[in-house]
Amino acid sequence: MTSREALKTYFGYDDFRPLQAEIVQSVLDGRDTLALMPTGGGKSLCFQVPTLAMEGLCLVITPLIALMKDQVENLHKRNIRAAAIYTGMSYEQQKAALDNCMWGPYHFLYVSPERLESEEFRERLTRLPICLIAVDEAHCISQWGYDFRPSYLKIAEIRDIIANSAASNSSQSERPIAQRASNNQVPILALTATATPDVVDDIQERLAFRQKNVLRKSFLRSNLSYVVRQTNKKADEIVHILNRVPGSAIVYVRNRQRAQELAAYLNEKGLSADYYHAGLTSKERAAKQEVWKRYSSPIPNSSLGERPIAQRASNSEASHIRVIVATNAFGMGIDKPDVRMVIHHDLPDTIEAYFQEAGRAGRDEQKAFAVLLYDPSQDKAKARKRVADNYPEEEFLHTVYHKTCNYLGVGADSGQGACFFLDVNDLCRKMHLPIIPTYSALHLLSQLGYISFDEEQEIRPRVMIRVQRRELDNYTLTAQQLELLEALMREYTGIFTELQYVKGDEAMRREGDKATRHELLVSLAQKGIISYVPRTVANVLRLEVNRQAEIRIPENFYVGRKTHYIDKLKAMVEYADNKQYCRSQLLLSYFGEHDASSCGTCDVCRQINKQQRQ
Repeated sequence: MTSREALKTYFGYDDFRPLQAEIVQSVLDGRDTLALMPTGGGKSLCFQVPTLAMEGLCLVITPLIALMKDQVENLHKRNIRAAAIYTGMSYEQQKAALDNCMWGPYHFLYVSPERLESEEFRERLTRLPICLIAVDEAHCISQWGYDFRPSYLKIAEIRDIIANSAASNSSQSERPIAQRASNNQVPILALTATATPDVVDDIQERLAFRQKNVLRKSFLRSNLSYVVRQTNKKADEIVHILNRVPGSAIVYVRNRQRAQELAAYLNEKGLSADYYHAGLTSKERAAKQEVWKRYSSPIPNSSLGERPIAQRASNSEASHIRVIVATNAFGMGIDKPDVRMVIHHDLPDTIEAYFQEAGRAGRDEQKAFAVLLYDPSQDKAKARKRVADNYPEEEFLHTVYHKTCNYLGVGADSGQGACFFLDVNDLCRKMHLPIIPTYSALHLLSQLGYISFDEEQEIRPRVMIRVQRRELDNYTLTAQQLELLEALMREYTGIFTELQYVKGDEAMRREGDKATRHELLVSLAQKGIISYVPRTVANVLRLEVNRQAEIRIPENFYVGRKTHYIDKLKAMVEYADNKQYCRSQLLLSYFGEHDASSCGTCDVCRQINKQQRQ
């Protein structure tokens, strides 16, 4: 099957978007490829189509569990076999997914970068028929990227493991039917929507590209108007803007409390809004996202706030949410093309983060706005505090490391591989630590390799049966309770000896049932038959090495990262302060495009045009 046949057969498209065909062909030619495409440019098809045109399995590495689930579900709807392995799956589920990919005609396996550090996963990887490695959010591999993740550094090792396994196992009859002898030539396709020239070079070096190969689509968004509004009354300004521009909107804020408070305020002002942040369960997030996605957006006027309009166009506000107020946990993998407005209540840390979030507006290529609200004195003061919070003094890292180990009960020269659910608020309260710098210290310790620290991981419910099977006759149980216990005993080995991750505790009420699965588990726990830990969202900390007497911080690690962070933040402040140059030109220049024309639609261009007419 050719790539165009795969595009038509599986996705229903007659032709590729600009640059997609070149990327697909580069992959089919076996070349390592870095694809730079703006948000909404169709990056997923660039690895999905060539995989379907080849024989074998694409290993997709992405940090976003929500995106994994969404893409796997969408592939299944197209009768394309795909699997994902992520935090919260039981050992049996992970094993089944890998077995399916090894022996069955599966095309895609989605994993997090952290999964690459598992020795067991690496061993199983040598028996998978890998034909392509796709690295999503590839800027995360660069220490100069805005969202550096140390686990991404393991990706280059993965190709070596695959190549070595192919070289040492030349007898194809000893391998799964689908596997091919060309594993040592498996190309890497790295994808990102935000990368400066330095990051572009760093990505290729850290992924060990055999030859440099960058395919880029201009980051120009001609339908998107960039606007900075100076105001010290940001909530009122948001109401003012939303009352004058129709359509669906995202409002980005920096913390959860503000997300909830601002959503409530917008509702008080007659604007249908909801909040979204990482502290919600996946079920809650999915529900909020789905209601917001149903809102249908009319096309706005060509200028921001030109004239008032009716805010409730053609949607029933009871069942549709127009505005989602969210932290940066919202947006990755969100497929809603008709977002007419992205408003930033707070100054982002970097141009990269701002550009990616703003780029979620107008993906249907119709008129849209990206608005940054800016209070010069307040926002600059907050930026200075952010530097201190994100990069506390080096001595503080030592303090957090040892106090965290003490809190978790980890003794000297012990603990390697131990994993904990860490309540950071409780840690800070008991160990007398400031909360925000402590979070930053934990992330820095993770980058140094002493720990792995993942915030707000959704932990599936866990169950252990505390009584022997023969003892169940001593309890008065309903038919539903007995049915559930029998199912648990069948499905989960070891459930009598330790807590086992089990299927979700969401409502699973069937017609005629009197209780949900969660309610049944609670009732069994109350009888003392089981131990039950419901689904929760928690921070997960893993000790990568035994507790050390002292931690060593390389000279260039702390100073280099802090200086880089300050430079990024300064660039963001300069963008907000700018009143002379086209905002689209400034953004494109930041990403290495220095020959762009003025957009004519940003607030600076409109002001210049107005002055020239006077």
